[in-house]
Amino acid sequence: MLPASLQRPSRAELWQCTQLFCGGTESTSNKGSELMGRLAEMKNSPLFEGLSDAEIDSLESLLEEKRITEGKTVFVENMLGESLYLIGQGTIKISKMLAEGDEKILVILGPEDFFGEMAILEGTPRSATARVAEDACLLSLQRKDFEAFCEKNPKLGLKLMRNIVRTFSRRVRENSEEYREMLLWSLSQKG
Repeated sequence: MLPASLQRPSRAELWQCTQLFCGGTESTSNKGSELMGRLAEMKNSPLFEGLSDAEIDSLESLLEEKRITEGKTVFVENMLGESLYLIGQGTIKISKMLAEGDEKILVILGPEDFFGEMAILEGTPRSATARVAEDACLLSLQRKDFEAFCEKNPKLGLKLMRNIVRTFSRRVRENSEEYREMLLWSLSQKG
């Protein structure tokens, strides 16, 4: 039996995700010096590669801070994706459902990493599940806000998009062999 943190999300967890990111009760804020301080601390994030301090600061109005406790689910596989998340603090486990009740951890991410980038690129259902492994402070970037920002700031939007695609491409390259092993593992569990 898998540990509770790796089991298929229950209806209650799905509801929790919906409440959390559609008006739930977790701590959120999007303004103030604390957020600006977090951005300054994260300027080495791959998301901000090649951006000046002023360019990074200009993103502050797009971001919403979310504090989520250990064990909570940020999003589940096949849930509609609308946001990219930048990790300010804490640890996030990204996993994929393989078979009924079987889930495989793909990667564990920490401060300055970002995840959920496919939501910014295409807005389709999530391809994996993200769970908080250690209390986290996330900065959320909504797709609609990102698109509006890119229309007003095309050069900066292009820099951000390049960073997102560069990170996504690196992850695909690094994980192609691991993905093959994961598929083989899944097949071995069935037989």
